Amino acid sequence: MGRVKKISEVVDILKQKEQIRNIGIIAHVDHGKTTTSDSLLAAAGLLSPSLAGRALALDYLEEEQQRQMTIKAANVSLYYEADGKPYIINLIDTPGHVDFSGRVTRALRAIDGAIVVVDAVEGVMTQTETVIRQALGERVRPVLYINKIDRLVKELRLPPEKIQETLARIVREVNNLVEMYAEPEYREKWKVSFAENTVALGSSKDRWGFTVKQAQQKGIKFSDVIDAFSREDLEWLRQKVPLHEALLEMVISKHPPPHVAQRYRISKIWRGDLESEVGQAMLNCDENGPTVMAVTDVRVDPQAGVVATGRLFSGTITEGDSVILVGRNITGRVQQVGVYMGPARELVGTIPAGNIPAVLGINDVRAGDTLATVETIPFESLKYVSEPVVTIAVEPKYSRDLPKLVEFLNKLTIEDPTLVTVVRPETGEYLISGMGTLHLEIALTWIQKAGLEVVAGKPIILYRETVTTKGREFEGKSPNRHNRIYTRIEPLEPEIVELIRKGELFDEMDRKQVAKILREHGWDAEEARNVWQIDGRGNILVDATKGAQYLHESKMMIIGGWQRVMQEGPLAAENMRGVKAVLTQVELHEDPVHRGYAQIAPATWRSLYASVLSASPVLLEPVLKIEAKVSAEFMGAVTSTITSKRGRVLDVKQAEYVTVVVGEIPASETFDLSEAMRSATMGKAFWATEFSQWRPVPATLRDKVIQEIRKRKGLPLEVPTISQFVEEE
Repeated sequence: MGRVKKISEVVDILKQKEQIRNIGIIAHVDHGKTTTSDSLLAAAGLLSPSLAGRALALDYLEEEQQRQMTIKAANVSLYYEADGKPYIINLIDTPGHVDFSGRVTRALRAIDGAIVVVDAVEGVMTQTETVIRQALGERVRPVLYINKIDRLVKELRLPPEKIQETLARIVREVNNLVEMYAEPEYREKWKVSFAENTVALGSSKDRWGFTVKQAQQKGIKFSDVIDAFSREDLEWLRQKVPLHEALLEMVISKHPPPHVAQRYRISKIWRGDLESEVGQAMLNCDENGPTVMAVTDVRVDPQAGVVATGRLFSGTITEGDSVILVGRNITGRVQQVGVYMGPARELVGTIPAGNIPAVLGINDVRAGDTLATVETIPFESLKYVSEPVVTIAVEPKYSRDLPKLVEFLNKLTIEDPTLVTVVRPETGEYLISGMGTLHLEIALTWIQKAGLEVVAGKPIILYRETVTTKGREFEGKSPNRHNRIYTRIEPLEPEIVELIRKGELFDEMDRKQVAKILREHGWDAEEARNVWQIDGRGNILVDATKGAQYLHESKMMIIGGWQRVMQEGPLAAENMRGVKAVLTQVELHEDPVHRGYAQIAPATWRSLYASVLSASPVLLEPVLKIEAKVSAEFMGAVTSTITSKRGRVLDVKQAEYVTVVVGEIPASETFDLSEAMRSATMGKAFWATEFSQWRPVPATLRDKVIQEIRKRKGLPLEVPTISQFVEEE
């Protein structure tokens, strides 16, 4: 154990499904995921033992080493022998910070089991709940590892019975989450317990840990652990109960091998026909079936180009194979197939189903794509829990760097689809939008690391616009006055907006499926059948015309006009959200010359803008949920910091050693939140925010905010009126 195998020996094991485990480590930020991964890497002979716990090998970006935070989910194949049998454990390390939850979602798609790491002192926190919910949503089985036990002994100096109470409470809290989020048939099966050997405890930093079964086998009691601390003999603990043994044996005995997991996971993560050839091949993890791989991570390697990593659910992928990017009409040829052993990629030539290959040569691939050798239904579009709410404008300091900046921003968005970049042609600025200020700070750091000097503006909050009542129907005339388009606007039901946000209702879906979902949510059958377009921000365009002539030829132009309004609402030219637009009738000129795009699109958007303005439009601002943990004496300081920033406190929970304040706060008030929190609590508050919801800007601030945005965008300060778009009767 501990010697690195020759790559040829590893390839032999990759063919034995029984001896493969695909797992991930998930946790709240700072609970010790990466330090835990290091112990496992050391065990598999990839890191020298003396470095583990300090090396943070999976944080191979210098940026992460400095921030001590995992930003990119890295994946590694570990070699381990248990009961004389060799195993390959494909481990994916995931970020815990909420700004990176898109990457967590993707990593979960590729794995069958997760080690949930929880800090013994802080216990279960918001993000722990989010990642457990996401894991159970992808049918990934959790086991629990309670880390930082040393803090209970050294910092809090708890007696053994108090320590046991704390551990029992954490197990109970995790099981409550399983009870809450697991599907009925897994609720009992997937709860964790000491007796079942699905809970380990230890300290990743000091690299010791055990499950109850191992403690019994090795004859070690908790009092021995406390003794070892009191005589400062951690080396004894490390030798007696090395952490990697506890975790890897728990994984091998409790997490399913790929062919077992795929039988129950495929139906959850793939919407195709399970009886089809592809469906059967994936259910059986059949290496002789068609190749189907869900891409979870894409990196741009400066030497090799684009590297796509993901889970191979069926078939075998080999150098030279031709593959299709499903649903995108692109084919590519696989140039190399490898596995990651730590940051290094080892070439293996060919890999069978059930593994996590790294594939080179497919340049157009993006995280979330499905690669296959046959046309099939892609894996469901990956659902990102949050949406970009903060934007920053960047421009190169020297104009000669512009092409390099463009190329680098492209690379960034390939690697992280939750970052959105747009060019503002009129100002030449590049806008980068992310999940929070931290997400953007890191993107900027990467730009600087690439040797590009950029000037960045102040972060800007992204707002949305919506309507609160049903608008009137208006006639929009084309510039040549030969075409008339009539539309009306109404609010879209919140549950439909939610389905779109979750990725359960999207534009590429079969229209019959769309109609079925909408009817189930109370839509009229006729409207449900005639959905023309759904955009990802939660807007729908419906055709309710009867027997209209030339409509089919003008459909794309009408959609173009609608898209313009959805991208730039009338109040502040911000994206619209939660709006249903209904095309009620059209009068189109019979001569195609008179109904080109330049006629139809303006007629459409004039009518739509007028209807939006008649439907009590409001500006929505992003509101973040904030959770802060502090000792009781700072509770007042935290609550007053939240309320001073237009926030409100929703709940104060008194846990054993900390007070948890849960609240919400508008994103526009969070730019100096870290300074405010630090000074109010002398740096002792541990807190995190995540996107919670869109909420109307308070009436007292509304006009001021709209004016500020219009001024920033160079628009006339006055909000337009209906008569600027249509002739009112």
